[in-house]
Amino acid sequence: MGQKNITWHQGHISKSDRQKLNNKIKSAVLWFTGLSGSGKSTIAVEIEKELYHAGILSYRLDGDNIRHGLNRDLGFTPQERTENIRRIGEVSKLFVDAGILTLASFISPYRKDREMVRNLLDKGEFVEVYVKCDLSECEKRDPKGLYKKARNGEIKSFTGIHSPYEEPISPEIIVETDKQTLQESVNQILNYLIKNKYM
Repeated sequence: MGQKNITWHQGHISKSDRQKLNNKIKSAVLWFTGLSGSGKSTIAVEIEKELYHAGILSYRLDGDNIRHGLNRDLGFTPQERTENIRRIGEVSKLFVDAGILTLASFISPYRKDREMVRNLLDKGEFVEVYVKCDLSECEKRDPKGLYKKARNGEIKSFTGIHSPYEEPISPEIIVETDKQTLQESVNQILNYLIKNKYM
């Protein structure tokens, strides 16, 4: 693999030093998982805004945005989905080390992939947010027209239609966007962050 001659180069500034620069927050990854159209990105955008107004530096990593650059060479086979999440996990780990509260919005349909990311981080640095929404509601919303294309056979391996979505077993947060308003979901997440001293 060509990794035997690689050594980690340690600096003088630690993760906790960088966290002190960011309003003394605990840096972590809020990992938003759920079906396409469930509201992951919409909620993350609102959380980012609230954190900004609270004086907390955060950064959003969004599934579509990442596939425009870093992961533009990946498709949607099970193996490529796993590699997509592996790369995002490593990027998220760097952001956490930088002392930044990171908002990662990815369908991430496989439990083992989400667990892989959790295991990259220290305890308390991976907050799984299950953005739960019934498939029929996601399909009704269909903000990008992807469900229609999937039903018409234009998209193969579409999560929820052709490919499985494995629900989280014990996520830190569950928001039910087919039953809650956007503001209710945002408030629920913010309350969790405050209670657990992430902000």
